[in-house]
Amino acid sequence: MRYSFKDKNLLLLFGITLFVVMGVSSILPVLPSAGRSLQIPMSEIGLLLTSFTLPGIFLTPLAGLLADRYGRKTVLIPSLTIFGLAGFACAFTTDFQTILCLRALQGVGAAPISVLYTTITGDLYSGKERLKIMGYNASVLSMGTAIFPFIGGMLGELGWQYPFMLPILALPLAALCVLYLDIPNPTSQESISSYVRKTVQIISSKNALILFGMTLCTFIILYGPIITYVPILSDTVFKVSPSRIGFLFAISSLFTGVAASQLGRVRKYLSVRTMLCLAALFFIAAMATMPIPTFFWLLALPVGCFGMGQGLSFPNLAAKLTGIASIEKRGAVMAVNGSVLRIAQTISPPLFSIPFIYGGISAVFYTAILVCVGMFLLALNCPPDDQTEN
Repeated sequence: MRYSFKDKNLLLLFGITLFVVMGVSSILPVLPSAGRSLQIPMSEIGLLLTSFTLPGIFLTPLAGLLADRYGRKTVLIPSLTIFGLAGFACAFTTDFQTILCLRALQGVGAAPISVLYTTITGDLYSGKERLKIMGYNASVLSMGTAIFPFIGGMLGELGWQYPFMLPILALPLAALCVLYLDIPNPTSQESISSYVRKTVQIISSKNALILFGMTLCTFIILYGPIITYVPILSDTVFKVSPSRIGFLFAISSLFTGVAASQLGRVRKYLSVRTMLCLAALFFIAAMATMPIPTFFWLLALPVGCFGMGQGLSFPNLAAKLTGIASIEKRGAVMAVNGSVLRIAQTISPPLFSIPFIYGGISAVFYTAILVCVGMFLLALNCPPDDQTEN
């Protein structure tokens, strides 16, 4: 299927993509102020992220299976509804335990969304066109990670609860998807046992495991050093407001969007493997230089460097993963990748709390270099493009 920016499917796909990042990006600038208001130690602020991402570890495989067997919209619409209602409810309580429970419920809705937006992209497009759309999708994703922290930061000036109201916007999107989203659905009638056996063969292949490993590294870096500890660095060292923290993330997202939007052109000159290696090198440079600035706005340099790496890594990984399976099993493959992603999101904040407690904020970023090096080694063994073209 060829794309057009007037196509309703593509526009709705971009809308779905925005909600993939809202649950985290919109509250980033208020994490320090929420922690103070709720009397949470800085080392435990990451629980507001972990409670949201934890359900996805267990639910994304189920979501992929249901989407493959019963259709994408059957899973998508209830997920958007749960995400919107549970997220909105967080704004009306000041009890930490209650917020963690509501965040977990919101994560139940978010888990399938994070799988389905790439799965649907793989269903609608193929080959080099798929990589272009993945790049555009990543640009929309980065636009969300730029806009939501900015909006969250501005709302955070009124009070830390206000950014939690944004997810209610998922309800009108769900209604639009019911009315206008027109996508192909799997038609296979094979038995569950056959489906599971063939899917296991795909996800346990060497190529798939390398791609899953790179996803793990990418999101450990994103949700540990960047999302959790850049706000803490900004707040504790530079004493800046939530709106400035949000603007810093907007800079990162701008670089991500620019890099991702040009993937179709870059692909004419560089292989996907080379782009993934470059992404890991950008990550290494960002982590190595993050603790150096003595002036807040100089953080824009390492944060922008990270953004470039993110723009090169995630859309390329998504394009390759959607290409290793047919439409009848694509949801399951992306669900496994979603589980890997959620594992990274969940373990990363507490994982990097160890170097933070024992070595301070600089130790967080220097420790992350080890993860970046691991990603680079995996990128060197990334499967050639002609092995991921379903």
